Amino acid sequence: MKKAVTYKKILTKKEPEKRLLLAFKKRAGRAKSGRITVRHRGRGAKRLYRIIDFGQEKIDTPAKVIALEYDPYRTGYIALLEYADGEKRYILAPQDLKVGDQIIISEKAEIKLGNRMKLKNIPPGTLICNIEIVPGKGGKLVRGAGTAAKVLAIEGGYTHLEMPSKEIRKVSEECFASIGGVSRPEHRFRILGKAGRVRHLRRRPVVRGAAMNPYDHPHGGRGGGKRPIGLKHPKTPWGKPARGVKTRKRKQTDKYIIQRRKKK
Repeated sequence: MKKAVTYKKILTKKEPEKRLLLAFKKRAGRAKSGRITVRHRGRGAKRLYRIIDFGQEKIDTPAKVIALEYDPYRTGYIALLEYADGEKRYILAPQDLKVGDQIIISEKAEIKLGNRMKLKNIPPGTLICNIEIVPGKGGKLVRGAGTAAKVLAIEGGYTHLEMPSKEIRKVSEECFASIGGVSRPEHRFRILGKAGRVRHLRRRPVVRGAAMNPYDHPHGGRGGGKRPIGLKHPKTPWGKPARGVKTRKRKQTDKYIIQRRKKK
């Protein structure tokens, strides 16, 4: 029997910082109109949102890590920083960051775990996370548990990055990024163990289309048991082609992709 992993030795025993908490109303996947726009959402354990400083705009102000905490809205851990001016903020905790460590956000700083600086000053081969796409807009890329991007080269005003998906893309060298990978790499191996834990995460049961009636799904109405769907290609509940069909629209940022990720 596999035992549940305990994080008592990693996380700090303290209450979350009240000033950095928000409470959201549960919408169960519904838009303001009341229609369900995201299926299979509802119920779940009560949780408070932690305000994370993705931009970390306090330039050249040293900070000390005073706590490592769990965030119910994220897969990785978060760290509570106390800056030299007394202000406290949450950030994404890099792997192996410890309470008491000193970090700084600067245009050019020491290549040290947790420090944040511009991409043009980070040497090739360095692992980074919480990467900006547009300078000054805050980190948008590589924020999931255990993920990290690698700096490959700096050329023509852009930094070439190898993303966790193995995609290689260009990002402006004026963008900021944090040194190190996101904490909690073992998250990918977690086992929920029972249906109740899935419900606590606000996920409602999912029913196979083949188990439905023809009125409810294109795959339905094929009799009892597991039978073929009776169609040449699978479809979504709304009759659109599914599986293997490209759904991503072409974006302006596609021009920054040097090499696309490999298909599984």
